[in-house]
Order: sequence, then C-alpha cells, then structure tokens
Amino acid sequence: MKIYNWLLRYRFWLGLVALALAIGVNVYAGFWQSFILYLLAVVAIASHFFIGPMRLIQEYIEAGDMEGAEKVLNMIWFPNLLYKPIRSAYYTLKGQMAMMRQDFAGAEQHMKRSEQLGMPMAEAEGANKLQLGMLAMQRGDFKQGENYIRAAIRAGIPDADGAAMAYLQMCQIYMQKGDIRSLRAAKEMFRKAKAQKASNKEVLEQIKKLNSYISRIPG
Repeated sequence: MKIYNWLLRYRFWLGLVALALAIGVNVYAGFWQSFILYLLAVVAIASHFFIGPMRLIQEYIEAGDMEGAEKVLNMIWFPNLLYKPIRSAYYTLKGQMAMMRQDFAGAEQHMKRSEQLGMPMAEAEGANKLQLGMLAMQRGDFKQGENYIRAAIRAGIPDADGAAMAYLQMCQIYMQKGDIRSLRAAKEMFRKAKAQKASNKEVLEQIKKLNSYISRIPG
C-alpha cells in the first residue's frame, strides 16, 4: 500500500522520467524499443491530470489530517481536466476545506460547482445539500436554506450526525414560524433528530438545549 501511495504521489514526475528515457531509447535504438516507456509515460501523466490523487486525500481525511488533505488537493493543478465525478468530489472537498477556514462564500461557491457537476456517489448528494442549506441559513437566506435542507433529507444523509443536524435545522425553522401546526412539525423534526443517535458533541448540546422547550409543545 505504501508503494502504491508513493506511485500516486509522484506519478507525474515518474511519467516525465519515463518520457525522457523513452525519447533517449527512441533516438539510439528505435521506436519499438522505446514503446513501453512511452506507454508508461502517457499513462502516468494522463492519470495525474484526469484522475488526480484522490485516493491519497481519502486517507488523510480518514486520519483527520485536513492540512495534509489540503496539501494533496493542491497537487491538482488543472481541476477542469479531472474526470467529471472526480471533479465533483474535488469541489466538495474544496468546499469543506473552505468551511473549516470559515470562508463561507468560497465554500458555497465550491459546493454549488460540485452540485452542478452531479454527485459522484448518491449518498454524497444529501450531505452536499445540507452544507449548502447551512451556508444559506448563515447568510440569512432562510427560504433557500429550508429548500436545501428539505432536499438533503429527501436525498438521504449517510451519517447520523449529519442527519440529526438536518432535522434540528428543520426543527428550528418550524419553531421560528410560530403557528401551532409548525410547532407540532418542529416537535416531529426534533423526535427524528434524537432518533439518529448522534455522537457529535455540538449536535448533542443542541438537542439538550432544545429538549426542555420542545417538551412543552402540545401534541
């Protein structure tokens, strides 16, 4: 695995070395003797630009090393050359990185680009829409935020913390509307949020804060 990751990280430069060797062999021995080197060079260089080092990024994210993941993202010099599903994943990750830096405008821009390209995995669609909904709510666009969060719930959010956060946001949206019907809907959203069995401390704290108020809503 370490050798594979090393090849992924340095395949562009290895491709250039293979190309230089191929040219040398071609000059001194002929094309067919250099064919394999040309083929290796083309595969290495093309895969760097069209596929990118996304496999490396996944390992950094799983280890919680977002700084390392961002360094690998910066190895992608021309994202528009990436194969479409990979380009979508690239912009999703760029959006997540921007959110961590609290660059909310940049995060929204990247997330929307990812959405326009289509999600590489169906389960990623809900998480992406939830992020867009949270960003819209943050800038005060509650209508668009509600639409995105509803769409996220319909699409499905793969992790319990994200799903709980989506239901909590809908709970708060209904609570702000204030009428009896909306308050009852808020109570139902809160029940669904609790049912997700979230483990994130912020989500659990939000559930704890809302619990006493929600318990007073009739129905």
